[in-house]
Amino acid sequence: MGRLILVRHGQASFGADDYDVLSETGWAQGRALGSWLKDAGITPTAIISGGLRRHRETVEAIRKSAGWDDLIIATDRGWDEFDHVGIVASHPDLPAGDLDRRAFQEAFERATAAWTEGTHAGDFESYADFLARVRTSFARATSVSGSGETVVVVTSGGPIAAVCADLVDPEGTSGPDGRAVTGRLWSRFNTVVVNSGLTRVVVGSTGARLLTFNEHPHLKGDLLTYR
Repeated sequence: MGRLILVRHGQASFGADDYDVLSETGWAQGRALGSWLKDAGITPTAIISGGLRRHRETVEAIRKSAGWDDLIIATDRGWDEFDHVGIVASHPDLPAGDLDRRAFQEAFERATAAWTEGTHAGDFESYADFLARVRTSFARATSVSGSGETVVVVTSGGPIAAVCADLVDPEGTSGPDGRAVTGRLWSRFNTVVVNSGLTRVVVGSTGARLLTFNEHPHLKGDLLTYR
């Protein structure tokens, strides 16, 4: 049986000119996760990173503290996050002025609900297209997670939530009301994924199964963040 470990990136730079860089907390989260993985005796046979800078920097932080410097990193942009900043910014109910983290989260949930339902206006990647590319990348990752192998994927909360939604209710998400079902499940998972949290998937002869979701034993005190 193979293992797939999905890792959400460390905290990005909320409110900064460039969101797509790790904050100091984000770097610390990555290093803490790397140390925890090393102590747990987990050494992957492959590392896959999304194409965003916050993904690459999280991999760098993990590798240094885990001692994985010799492992080659494969990049798969199918693991990239959807344009959540653009979708929130264009939502008609967005409050005026700068948003703090709580206000942004509230706006985020309203905007992404409309996006998953297909009612959000604007020229953005559709929710259906987002799911399709994540499913394609997930299939690629599981194909290299053979017996005894461990693949670590560093990605974002949205793709992790999409994978979990599919795995917990595969029949519902593929049925006639599939988009509504997966949209509800996706939202539930996506709103609670912590920065640098890890989700484990086992891959066997009957396919992939969700083993754990959102583990974060390496995060203490101020290192525990959601945004």
